[in-house]
Amino acid sequence: MVKICCIGAGYVGGPTMAMIALKCPDIEVVVVDISKPRIAAWNSDDLPIYEPGLDEVVKECKDRNLYFSTEVEKHVAEADIVFVSVNTPTKTRGLGAGKAADLTYWESAARMIADVSKSDKIVVEKSTVPVKTAEAIEKILTHNNNKGISFQILSNPEFLAEGTAMADLDKPDRVLIGGRETPAGQKAVAALKAVYAHWVPEDRIITTNLWSAELSKLAANAFLAQRISSINAMSALCESTGAEVNEVAYAVGKDSRIGPKFLNASVGFGGSCFQKDILNLVYICECNGLLEVAHYWKQVISINDYQKSRFIKRVVSSMFNTVSGKKIAVLGFAFKKDTGDTRETPAIDVCHGLLGDKALLSIYDPQVTEEQIKRDLAMNKFDWDHPQHLQPQSPTAFKQVSVVWDAYEACKDAHGICVITEWDEFKKLDYQKIYDNMQKPAFLFDGRNVLNVEEMRKIGFVVYSIGTPLDSWVKDLQVSI
Repeated sequence: MVKICCIGAGYVGGPTMAMIALKCPDIEVVVVDISKPRIAAWNSDDLPIYEPGLDEVVKECKDRNLYFSTEVEKHVAEADIVFVSVNTPTKTRGLGAGKAADLTYWESAARMIADVSKSDKIVVEKSTVPVKTAEAIEKILTHNNNKGISFQILSNPEFLAEGTAMADLDKPDRVLIGGRETPAGQKAVAALKAVYAHWVPEDRIITTNLWSAELSKLAANAFLAQRISSINAMSALCESTGAEVNEVAYAVGKDSRIGPKFLNASVGFGGSCFQKDILNLVYICECNGLLEVAHYWKQVISINDYQKSRFIKRVVSSMFNTVSGKKIAVLGFAFKKDTGDTRETPAIDVCHGLLGDKALLSIYDPQVTEEQIKRDLAMNKFDWDHPQHLQPQSPTAFKQVSVVWDAYEACKDAHGICVITEWDEFKKLDYQKIYDNMQKPAFLFDGRNVLNVEEMRKIGFVVYSIGTPLDSWVKDLQVSI
């Protein structure tokens, strides 16, 4: 039996290994992590992450050929293939702070692999890493190995979208495997390809050199984020000209050369990958003297920040240029629907902006806990990516913030509502009931364009929806944005 070990039981490692175990019953898969609470959660009925379909797969495979353990060194030593899915946070200090990836955890994992290995290993980069990381890992493994063991490094980046990760794993657009162009390197590529071939058609398994695979992950996320920033830039122009951004996006998306995906205007993109990977790309470009290229990609993030700032200004200016002492309901805190992930969620910046004007926030999200929300609001930028900073905050830290577990409670007696996450349930709420229980005039700011603007206006709301013609009230009160 082939044995696979994955170091890291997070958003990538857990679901990916669960799918491999499901599709490859002849392979033993062990997910290891130094976090005892996280492994305990994977071994319980309450998994540490929410992802549609994940529960069922884990239940089917667990203790059959899928295991979760804190015995990291034991299972690494026994494995034939070691996936490394550890954190690669953005550096918060030193050279490249605020842009470069911190490879501390990766280096530590590589040194441990070299130390405990007693047989040849294929080491697979599953984390998103800078180009040429494999070269550094090779050097660490080689120089810390005096046992004559052969290590082959492969790059196998993930292309998962949270909320659809299990479907993405089951029927991927492509599986990318990068390896050295040597006989031993190509043999390792073939071995990993054979794992995925259990369920992925051969024409969807792409093999490249190591550097192309590493860069392809950063490039893919940069291109996707660029599309979002492009349509968000258009949304600002739509509001100023009376155009409708959804109509523009539909017309543009009908062009077969462009296509309709990632053309939904919103308050901005979030998640653990887009901003981090673009900043990493910017840093790599700068290090290679490609300053114009770096500036180009930096603008994708600038537009995203601008969109969040623009939304905040619109809320404040519409409500008589102040939200001080006013209750604002925030519907949604996760960065997108069907996930409990709050990393880099636009909700954090929106809440900070409103809190800065002394608003009273009542926040509701069906998958995010009060502890997580208050922790996120208390963190400095990039702290979410560094586990040592994830400490519970004092309950007195946010007297202006309350977290409730019901959308109607969040909106009761509110002056305004901000829809930040596109949860399906927000489309189905009784907005007449909500309106009746709000302060008047009742303001509704749709940051995801999930509500019918005309219906909301008929009820009586003063409505602002990203990229749609402005309500006459909002237009009269708008500041220069």
